[in-house]
Amino acid sequence: MSRYRHAPLLVLAGLLGACSMVGPDYRLPDDSAFRRAEAQAPFDLGGNAQVEQAPLPDDWWKLYDDPLLDRLVSEALERNTDVRLAYHNLRRAYEGFQMAHHAQEIEVGGNGSLARGQLSSEALALQEKLPVMNLADAGLAVGYQLDLFGQLRRAAEAAGASADAGAAALDSARITVVAQVVRNYVQACHASEELAIAERSLAIQERQLDVAVRLLGGGRGSEVDVARAQAQVEALRAELPPFEAKKSAALYQLAALLARTPGDLPASVAACSHAPRLEQPIPVGDGAALLKRRPDIRAAERLLAAASADIGVATAMMYPQVSLGASAGSTGMLEHMGDAVTRRWAFGPAISWHFPTRVDRARVRAMEAGADAALARFDGTVLDALRETQTLLSRYAHDLQRNLALRDSRDAASRAADHTRRLYQEGRLAYLDSLDAERTLASAEAALAASARQLSNDQVNLFLALGGGWEGSAGEPSARLEH
Repeated sequence: MSRYRHAPLLVLAGLLGACSMVGPDYRLPDDSAFRRAEAQAPFDLGGNAQVEQAPLPDDWWKLYDDPLLDRLVSEALERNTDVRLAYHNLRRAYEGFQMAHHAQEIEVGGNGSLARGQLSSEALALQEKLPVMNLADAGLAVGYQLDLFGQLRRAAEAAGASADAGAAALDSARITVVAQVVRNYVQACHASEELAIAERSLAIQERQLDVAVRLLGGGRGSEVDVARAQAQVEALRAELPPFEAKKSAALYQLAALLARTPGDLPASVAACSHAPRLEQPIPVGDGAALLKRRPDIRAAERLLAAASADIGVATAMMYPQVSLGASAGSTGMLEHMGDAVTRRWAFGPAISWHFPTRVDRARVRAMEAGADAALARFDGTVLDALRETQTLLSRYAHDLQRNLALRDSRDAASRAADHTRRLYQEGRLAYLDSLDAERTLASAEAALAASARQLSNDQVNLFLALGGGWEGSAGEPSARLEH
């Protein structure tokens, strides 16, 4: 019989040699939208001279050359609550990966007990009652799970991919916060500009009212001219509160982005009267750079990898699970502990397995469906990113054309208003004609200011769609995971 003593170990060795990880090894499908040549191509810039194919810099907000804006962005990246939330979610995902990665480590444990009692004579096939005695047990156990079919490795693979998706979510939170800080800062500045334009228009109209009153007093005007001038003054005065409300809302939002309370902003932020403007074309890169840079695409790809690994986990659950264990200790009466008669030890494999059922097969099919859904979601994310960027490029080009036309309109209206104002004050032009010219100028100024605000918003939206602003500030768990 001695030659069969090591038969279980030989069988186990054979199993080790014959087994490997089950389930698909992940690779990005060749037919995915990410791999299409047209997805990697340069963008259609539509002849817009304000954009170029140069690579997008990490810190794109510095293209505005505004030191105050730079400080606001830096503070937001450090203190913003959404960024902090995403960072700690990543920490949790990273530790989940660590748990899965080290699930196959050797487990060492011990146990011990001490009791006074009486053992069952019947259980020991004895006829006489056993005396009350002091009983003790102490031992040490070592266990190791053999991952023959890759269940643990696939689980670690899925957890690692999920943690990578968490890192992408952190990057997405960063670029979103940066874009929101820039947007609200420039919107507050634009609100100040539009408010100043409205106040200038009001001042001009008040002067017109004063002229109409004086002409009436001199017998050269009419009460109708005074009434019209008064109505225009009040109409222009009514336009001031909305601009003040826009500025306040932008400043309150900016304070929240910096994890400050409303109103807790440097005075220089509220004092901004001219929105920062780009002095160079926006660098947009190409489709290939966009797809590699956007965090939402990276997150979707990592979730696809996790879904693929989940198939292997579900498949491995239909195969035997084998673990090696060893234990040693001493069990008996307390006064005999340590003697040879109380010593015990054991060593050998433990195998658990059940014949695959319809539940197991359905679980695998469910994971396969999940992987297909993840691929569809990934393709959709890629296509949406390309669509969004190209749409914003087109919108920016058309808004630039509109801004240029509005600028020409404002200049023409300004010249006309200056001319009619002089003629009216000299008594050579009817008041109604002068009023119409002033009203046209006020409308042109307001339209041009609104267009400038829209251009700033277009620029921020384009930078956000391009996905820049996170590469220079990698989080600690993300960096550890990469290693």
